[in-house]
Amino acid sequence: MESPIRVRFAPSPTGDLHIGTSRTALFNWLFARRYHGQVVLRVEDTDKTRSTKEYEQSIIESLKWLGIDWDEGPDIGGEHGPYRQSERLNTYKYYWKRLLKSNHAYYCFCTPEELEEERRSALESSRMPMYGGKCRELSDTEREKRRLSGQKGVIRFKVERDDPYEIKFKDLIKENINISSEVIGDFIIVKADNMPTYNFAAAVDDITMGISHVLRGEDHITNTARQTMIYDALETPIPMFGHFSMILGTDKAKLSKRHGATSIEEYKRKGYLSETIINYLSLLSWSPGDESEIFDIEELVKKFSIERVSKSPAIFDLPKLDWLNGQWIRRIPVERLTLLIEPYLTAAGIDTEDHNVQKISEAIRTSITTLAEAPGYAKIFFGDPEISDDTLKELREEPSIKVLSLFRDRINEADKLDCDSIKELIKGVAGDLKEDGIKGKAVYHPIRLALTGLDSGPELFSVIDGLGQKRTLSRLDKAIG
Repeated sequence: MESPIRVRFAPSPTGDLHIGTSRTALFNWLFARRYHGQVVLRVEDTDKTRSTKEYEQSIIESLKWLGIDWDEGPDIGGEHGPYRQSERLNTYKYYWKRLLKSNHAYYCFCTPEELEEERRSALESSRMPMYGGKCRELSDTEREKRRLSGQKGVIRFKVERDDPYEIKFKDLIKENINISSEVIGDFIIVKADNMPTYNFAAAVDDITMGISHVLRGEDHITNTARQTMIYDALETPIPMFGHFSMILGTDKAKLSKRHGATSIEEYKRKGYLSETIINYLSLLSWSPGDESEIFDIEELVKKFSIERVSKSPAIFDLPKLDWLNGQWIRRIPVERLTLLIEPYLTAAGIDTEDHNVQKISEAIRTSITTLAEAPGYAKIFFGDPEISDDTLKELREEPSIKVLSLFRDRINEADKLDCDSIKELIKGVAGDLKEDGIKGKAVYHPIRLALTGLDSGPELFSVIDGLGQKRTLSRLDKAIG
């Protein structure tokens, strides 16, 4: 791979970080880190009505939570700043003046009403709606006269009409792409308020920031055609382009809120781990070439290659994400899991004082698929279990009463209780009761009911370890009566 590689991630701060744009950020980051390149974070905030500093900060925090960093950006600076488009207007002005001077762009004074009428007429005639070029041939004198009279004009890029041509580029993912210039009308590069449009600002930024590879979603392919025209008009090198396939729901429709949460912030709140999201995003249109599915971010850097990114749409499968999150919950250190779980317990109104939350976290980690599920499983460790009168009656009859009494005595006699010793203790009780014909479920079920009030749940030895000797004895005493 030739160097230097410089990629950019350029979100618009009009909402929280979306799953789709997160994958774009990740693939750019993996590509750059794999080949020792640089990552630029650029904020495309020219939409003044929707862009906010709050969303910008939210996006930055989400990226950092995922483990994605950058070498230049609005928060850390760099040699090619500023990194907010709203702060780069002088740069854009310099380049649009160059296009006006070289006759690659012109002022257009058509009103919104005129443009809408032109669009309606094209649709009625089954023609592709595009600007007809009414202001294209205005004389310099006429344009200046209109500007001085106060008419608000936009600046349009002049697309070749007399000699249409194919815009060709080699896509790193889609391979060869050809788009005819005939389907592209004279597009706006500067709005009436002197703010650049996306295509113009992005092209100028990529030029001035030395971006070598532009990797983004396939919905930008037509934008790439327009930006290629701008590169050519400015006589600057064109970066390599790669376009990722769309992310679809299981119904093959574009991913939206009806398929579930769509932002990183939502998944974070629901209790998904950053490792899970990174791992899952990597599998959306990319594969390592074998059957492995679980990777941390360091492994992904070593394995990632743009050649293994699929052309086909990726399907967002929530059950697969849940499964993967469960796998990561079992993998991370219990100390970290405890810190992550505690806020969910507090939010659920659970008082964790005088409880060993680390042992409780260890006990429930094999049962939960998200951190948000923790309170539901952890509640068995707090307060007294809810045991119905019928269940109590059952526990105080043979053979349950014999099981609980013997088990209570062994717990009381134990010098120490940890997972290993509890396993041996339970095994010893089961061995002794086997001589009386009590075995299997008849041994374990009464103990679980007495301690939790439930038919199922975490491993019995981890329940006892989480409760501790004192609480275990208290619950057994109440069950025995």
